[in-house]
Amino acid sequence: MLLAIAALAIRCMQIPHPFILILTFMPHIELEDHLPGITGLLEYSKGTAQPIRELTQFLLRGPSTLSEAERELIATVVSYGNECTFCTTAHTAAADLLAGESQTAASVKQNIETAPVSEKMKALLTIASQTRQSGKSVTPDAVKRAKAAGATDVEIHDTVLIAALFCLYNRYVDGLGTALPSEPGYYDVLAGRLVDHGYTRLPQGYDHLKKVV
Repeated sequence: MLLAIAALAIRCMQIPHPFILILTFMPHIELEDHLPGITGLLEYSKGTAQPIRELTQFLLRGPSTLSEAERELIATVVSYGNECTFCTTAHTAAADLLAGESQTAASVKQNIETAPVSEKMKALLTIASQTRQSGKSVTPDAVKRAKAAGATDVEIHDTVLIAALFCLYNRYVDGLGTALPSEPGYYDVLAGRLVDHGYTRLPQGYDHLKKVV
Protein backbone atom coordinates (compact mmCIF):
# COMPACT_ATOMS: atom_id res chain seq x y z
CA MET A 1 0.00 0.00 0.00
CA LEU A 2 2.76 2.43 0.94
CA LEU A 3 4.63 1.63 -2.24
CA ALA A 4 1.51 2.32 -4.30
CA ILE A 5 1.01 5.71 -2.61
CA ALA A 6 4.66 6.60 -3.14
CA ALA A 7 4.47 5.66 -6.81
CA LEU A 8 1.34 7.79 -7.27
CA ALA A 9 3.02 10.76 -5.59
CA ILE A 10 6.06 10.46 -7.85
CA ARG A 11 3.85 10.36 -10.95
CA CYS A 12 1.92 13.40 -9.77
CA MET A 13 5.09 15.37 -9.08
CA GLN A 14 6.21 14.76 -12.64
CA ILE A 15 3.18 16.67 -13.93
CA PRO A 16 4.51 20.10 -14.96
CA HIS A 17 1.59 22.24 -13.77
CA PRO A 18 2.46 23.44 -10.22
CA PHE A 19 -1.14 23.26 -8.99
CA ILE A 20 -1.96 19.71 -10.09
CA LEU A 21 -0.60 18.35 -6.82
CA ILE A 22 -1.14 20.13 -3.53
CA LEU A 23 1.17 18.57 -0.96
CA THR A 24 -0.58 17.58 2.22
CA PHE A 25 2.43 17.19 4.48
CA MET A 26 1.87 18.82 7.84
CA PRO A 27 3.99 21.80 8.94
CA HIS A 28 6.68 20.95 11.46
CA ILE A 29 4.93 23.08 14.10
CA GLU A 30 1.25 23.75 14.75
CA LEU A 31 0.05 26.63 12.56
CA GLU A 32 -3.35 28.03 11.60
CA ASP A 33 -4.81 25.91 8.81
CA HIS A 34 -6.19 28.91 6.92
CA LEU A 35 -2.84 30.74 6.79
CA PRO A 36 -0.41 29.00 4.40
CA GLY A 37 3.18 30.03 3.87
CA ILE A 38 4.74 32.97 5.63
CA THR A 39 1.47 34.42 6.98
CA GLY A 40 0.98 31.47 9.29
CA LEU A 41 4.49 31.87 10.67
CA LEU A 42 4.10 35.61 11.20
CA GLU A 43 0.87 35.01 13.11
CA TYR A 44 2.45 32.21 15.11
CA SER A 45 5.25 34.45 16.39
CA LYS A 46 4.07 38.05 16.38
CA GLY A 47 7.04 39.21 18.43
CA THR A 48 9.58 38.22 15.81
CA ALA A 49 7.13 39.04 13.02
CA GLN A 50 6.94 42.74 13.86
CA PRO A 51 10.57 43.71 13.11
CA ILE A 52 10.59 41.45 10.05
CA ARG A 53 7.43 43.10 8.76
CA GLU A 54 8.79 46.59 9.41
CA LEU A 55 12.04 45.90 7.56
CA THR A 56 10.18 44.33 4.62
CA GLN A 57 7.74 47.22 4.44
CA PHE A 58 10.58 49.74 4.44
CA LEU A 59 12.62 47.92 1.81
CA LEU A 60 9.82 46.95 -0.58
CA ARG A 61 7.31 49.76 -0.04
CA GLY A 62 9.31 52.63 1.40
CA PRO A 63 10.84 55.55 -0.53
CA SER A 64 13.21 54.29 -3.22
CA THR A 65 14.48 55.08 -6.70
CA LEU A 66 13.58 51.48 -7.53
CA SER A 67 9.89 50.98 -8.23
CA GLU A 68 7.80 48.66 -6.10
CA ALA A 69 7.50 46.31 -9.08
CA GLU A 70 11.30 46.24 -9.50
CA ARG A 71 11.78 45.42 -5.84
CA GLU A 72 9.23 42.63 -6.12
CA LEU A 73 11.26 41.26 -9.04
CA ILE A 74 14.28 41.01 -6.75
CA ALA A 75 12.18 39.06 -4.25
CA THR A 76 10.89 36.85 -7.06
CA VAL A 77 14.29 36.03 -8.55
CA VAL A 78 15.76 35.15 -5.16
CA SER A 79 12.79 33.02 -4.11
CA TYR A 80 12.80 31.22 -7.46
CA GLY A 81 16.51 30.48 -7.17
CA ASN A 82 15.93 29.11 -3.68
CA GLU A 83 13.10 26.89 -5.02
CA CYS A 84 10.63 28.29 -2.49
CA THR A 85 7.28 27.65 -4.16
CA PHE A 86 5.17 29.78 -1.84
CA CYS A 87 7.39 32.88 -1.94
CA THR A 88 8.08 32.59 -5.67
CA THR A 89 4.41 32.37 -6.57
CA ALA A 90 3.33 35.08 -4.14
CA HIS A 91 5.91 37.63 -5.25
CA THR A 92 5.51 36.80 -8.92
CA ALA A 93 1.82 37.60 -8.49
CA ALA A 94 2.64 40.85 -6.68
CA ALA A 95 5.16 41.89 -9.35
CA ASP A 96 2.64 41.10 -12.09
CA LEU A 97 -0.08 43.13 -10.39
CA LEU A 98 2.21 46.13 -9.87
CA ALA A 99 3.51 45.97 -13.45
CA GLY A 100 0.12 45.34 -15.01
CA GLU A 101 1.51 42.42 -17.02
CA SER A 102 3.00 38.99 -16.44
CA GLN A 103 5.77 38.74 -19.05
CA THR A 104 8.50 40.49 -17.08
CA ALA A 105 8.42 38.38 -13.93
CA ALA A 106 8.19 35.18 -15.97
CA SER A 107 11.16 36.26 -18.07
CA VAL A 108 13.52 37.24 -15.26
CA LYS A 109 13.02 33.84 -13.64
CA GLN A 110 14.15 32.12 -16.82
CA ASN A 111 16.93 34.41 -18.04
CA ILE A 112 17.77 37.79 -16.56
CA GLU A 113 19.87 38.81 -19.56
CA THR A 114 17.06 38.42 -22.08
CA ALA A 115 14.28 39.73 -19.84
CA PRO A 116 12.48 42.97 -20.83
CA VAL A 117 14.04 45.08 -18.07
CA SER A 118 16.58 47.90 -18.11
CA GLU A 119 20.30 47.25 -18.13
CA LYS A 120 20.42 48.60 -14.59
CA MET A 121 17.81 46.08 -13.45
CA LYS A 122 19.62 43.25 -15.21
CA ALA A 123 22.74 44.17 -13.29
CA LEU A 124 20.91 44.49 -9.97
CA LEU A 125 19.04 41.22 -10.46
CA THR A 126 22.36 39.55 -11.19
CA ILE A 127 23.71 40.92 -7.90
CA ALA A 128 20.59 39.63 -6.15
CA SER A 129 21.13 36.18 -7.66
CA GLN A 130 24.77 36.18 -6.58
CA THR A 131 23.77 37.23 -3.06
CA ARG A 132 21.32 34.33 -2.96
CA GLN A 133 24.14 31.90 -3.71
CA SER A 134 26.43 33.42 -1.09
CA GLY A 135 27.35 36.90 0.01
CA LYS A 136 30.87 36.17 -1.18
CA SER A 137 29.54 35.35 -4.64
CA VAL A 138 28.88 39.02 -5.39
CA THR A 139 31.70 40.03 -7.71
CA PRO A 140 33.39 43.40 -8.21
CA ASP A 141 32.56 43.07 -11.91
CA ALA A 142 28.86 42.72 -11.13
CA VAL A 143 28.94 45.84 -8.97
CA LYS A 144 30.96 47.72 -11.58
CA ARG A 145 28.42 46.74 -14.23
CA ALA A 146 25.54 47.99 -12.08
CA LYS A 147 27.24 51.32 -11.47
CA ALA A 148 28.04 51.71 -15.16
CA ALA A 149 24.34 51.16 -15.89
CA GLY A 150 23.41 53.96 -13.49
CA ALA A 151 22.79 52.12 -10.22
CA THR A 152 23.51 54.13 -7.10
CA ASP A 153 25.25 52.82 -4.01
CA VAL A 154 21.91 52.92 -2.19
CA GLU A 155 20.26 50.80 -4.91
CA ILE A 156 23.08 48.27 -4.75
CA HIS A 157 22.86 48.22 -0.95
CA ASP A 158 19.09 47.72 -0.99
CA THR A 159 19.31 45.01 -3.64
CA VAL A 160 21.71 42.98 -1.51
CA LEU A 161 19.63 43.53 1.62
CA ILE A 162 16.35 42.55 -0.10
CA ALA A 163 18.03 39.45 -1.50
CA ALA A 164 19.39 38.52 1.93
CA LEU A 165 16.00 39.15 3.54
CA PHE A 166 14.24 36.87 1.10
CA CYS A 167 16.78 34.14 1.68
CA LEU A 168 15.65 34.39 5.30
CA TYR A 169 11.99 34.23 4.25
CA ASN A 170 12.55 31.28 1.92
CA ARG A 171 14.34 29.26 4.57
CA TYR A 172 11.80 30.28 7.22
CA VAL A 173 8.89 29.12 5.06
CA ASP A 174 10.45 25.88 3.86
CA GLY A 175 12.44 25.11 7.00
CA LEU A 176 9.23 24.84 9.00
CA GLY A 177 7.42 22.92 6.28
CA THR A 178 4.60 25.44 5.86
CA ALA A 179 1.61 24.41 3.75
CA LEU A 180 0.84 25.64 0.26
CA PRO A 181 -2.59 27.17 -0.45
CA SER A 182 -5.31 24.70 -1.36
CA GLU A 183 -6.53 27.04 -4.12
CA PRO A 184 -4.31 28.69 -6.79
CA GLY A 185 -6.47 31.84 -6.56
CA TYR A 186 -5.12 32.41 -3.06
CA TYR A 187 -2.00 33.97 -4.55
CA ASP A 188 -4.02 36.59 -6.42
CA VAL A 189 -5.77 37.53 -3.19
CA LEU A 190 -2.43 37.69 -1.39
CA ALA A 191 -0.90 39.80 -4.17
CA GLY A 192 -3.75 42.27 -3.87
CA ARG A 193 -3.13 42.48 -0.14
CA LEU A 194 0.59 43.07 -0.64
CA VAL A 195 -0.08 45.80 -3.20
CA ASP A 196 -2.91 47.51 -1.29
CA HIS A 197 -1.73 47.07 2.30
CA GLY A 198 1.96 46.33 1.98
CA TYR A 199 3.73 44.09 4.45
CA THR A 200 2.20 45.41 7.64
CA ARG A 201 -0.20 43.22 9.60
CA LEU A 202 -3.86 43.76 8.81
CA PRO A 203 -5.43 45.67 11.74
CA GLN A 204 -8.29 43.16 11.93
CA GLY A 205 -6.00 40.14 11.77
CA TYR A 206 -6.66 37.20 9.48
CA ASP A 207 -9.59 35.28 10.92
CA HIS A 208 -11.81 36.58 8.11
CA LEU A 209 -9.72 34.58 5.63
CA LYS A 210 -11.19 31.38 7.01
CA LYS A 211 -14.19 32.13 4.85
CA VAL A 212 -12.28 32.34 1.56
CA VAL A 213 -9.33 29.99 1.90
